[in-house]
Amino acid sequence: MKKRVFIAINLSEKIKNRLLEFKEKWNHLPVRWTKKDSLHLTLVFIGYVTDDELYNICKIINEVARRHEPFYLEFERVLYGPPDKPPRMIWLKGKISEELADLRSDLETALSASENAGGYSAERRPFSPHISLARINMEEWHKLVERPNIEENFKFGLNAASIEVMQSDLKRSGAEYAILESCPLGE
Repeated sequence: MKKRVFIAINLSEKIKNRLLEFKEKWNHLPVRWTKKDSLHLTLVFIGYVTDDELYNICKIINEVARRHEPFYLEFERVLYGPPDKPPRMIWLKGKISEELADLRSDLETALSASENAGGYSAERRPFSPHISLARINMEEWHKLVERPNIEENFKFGLNAASIEVMQSDLKRSGAEYAILESCPLGE
């Protein structure tokens, strides 16, 4: 049975709790909020892989992680996402730093070069670092007379010290995530 996997940076409990405070303010919206334990920043989506491919992917990710030192990641604003399109989600937008861009590029290059990484191919869309806070229920959203302006500054920083190989199980109640392997940066 294949697993649906991706590479992510997970958030501290303190940051997750701050995001829950934001959710409480907008709990009346017709959206499905991301569960607290599922809040993360996706770096690379890989897709469905076999156990053998997953083993190789974990080896690759560990090698890439060792080549990159821990770095500071900044987030700045809550907004509808994706930007410049009709809203489908509520996002917390992050700043793209040189360290983040280099890490993501290295991950994509290493995965694309491997014959044993489940046939991974890099995304064509430009990378926009964000945390998905909620998915909009489009049917209910279109019934709203007035669409609320949820945009606000929401600044905080995160020391990224590891990246995780994550499994995603899609359920009716929303995706559930599990860490398959944690890969420390710079070790």
